[in-house]
Amino acid sequence: MNEKSQQTPWYRQAAAVIPRHLYLKSIGTTLFISLFFGAYFYLLKVPAYPATVMPITLLDRMIGFQPLALPLYISLWVYVSLPPALLATRRELYDYGKVMAGTCLAGLIVFYFWPTVVPAADIDWAQYPDVEFLKSIDAAGNAFPSLHVATAVFSGIWLHHLLRRFGAPLWILIFNSAWCAGIVYSTLATRQHVAVDVLAGLALGVAAACLSLRHRVAAGVNDKVHDSSIPSKPTT
Repeated sequence: MNEKSQQTPWYRQAAAVIPRHLYLKSIGTTLFISLFFGAYFYLLKVPAYPATVMPITLLDRMIGFQPLALPLYISLWVYVSLPPALLATRRELYDYGKVMAGTCLAGLIVFYFWPTVVPAADIDWAQYPDVEFLKSIDAAGNAFPSLHVATAVFSGIWLHHLLRRFGAPLWILIFNSAWCAGIVYSTLATRQHVAVDVLAGLALGVAAACLSLRHRVAAGVNDKVHDSSIPSKPTT
């Protein structure tokens, strides 16, 4: 009896793609983050113009300080590494890297011409040593737009696209959305940003992701991937 072969499970497709161009992915991601932080901290420490204090809004007052949100905030650096890890070809990696670089560059240009800072919070940071350590490294400057939010949203939309391409189940897509939303929330809950910064970061991340994915669709990139290196179940 001949039966139609079943599609390779999504997690096996993902596992087969991750090792491809592993050195390029690992070295490229590390180098990109290092160069970004070099430029980011330079503008943070040596602003070209006087800094503007960002306004507090009703949303900021509604979301209280939550030190337990710190792990979510830090998890961004794992999260942004996932989309490039799931790309299969050098061309995809280069295209993705260019768009992510353009997104970060847009934020850095704003930081240069319009330095901004988050208003000082009435909190004794000594009571929260983990958050105090974060703030000793990443000061309150370079606030608008929040590149923490922009890169999280950009990565989240791309992850959604790639997971759907692998045929991932709904619960994985929901988990991805929840993780992304948690990172966005953490920027407010740790008092690293205010709502205005977050909204600008959301706009930047969504615009960059949608424009880059629209190009992929126009180029004829299929929504599903069937990895030829993974054999389908044999027919009988």
